[in-house]
Amino acid sequence: MPSNVLVAYGTTNGSTAEIAEAVAAVLRKQGLAAEALPARSVTSVSPYDAVVVGGGLYAGRWHKDARRFVRRHGRSLAGRPVWFFSSGPLDASASERDIPPVPGVRRAMDKLDVAEHVTFGGRLVEGAKGRIARMILRSGKGGDFRDFDVIEVWAARVAKELIDGQKNR
Repeated sequence: MPSNVLVAYGTTNGSTAEIAEAVAAVLRKQGLAAEALPARSVTSVSPYDAVVVGGGLYAGRWHKDARRFVRRHGRSLAGRPVWFFSSGPLDASASERDIPPVPGVRRAMDKLDVAEHVTFGGRLVEGAKGRIARMILRSGKGGDFRDFDVIEVWAARVAKELIDGQKNR
């Protein structure tokens, strides 16, 4: 069984970090060793048997730290099971339907043969960093649209795929 899973994330205001922590917690509950780390702080993926990469969505692009992580560690990621998630829609759309990855994430998925991508709702609350975030909040479009039940079900499925994949070797 894979013993060590990295959940790397790019976030600006902490919402994606909280999703990554929830994913890592479920993986640990399923018997895997897992840690969530900011993507920018990861210097090597060699200690990990599998990797989950998450990034907040900003103006149709994945968070720069998630994009840079995938570019920097692309060769190493290509030899491991990898899953991607995005967070960001500031409405209920992520709970109502499957939202495909943005084009840059789709290209990375194809290049790395990523097992799966999922988009979760985002969160934007008072005190958020950034001029655009403040404009969105002033327009009344902020809120918390994350569904942690859905996040935990997805993480449990990732854990099952990792465990079953090892059993079938």
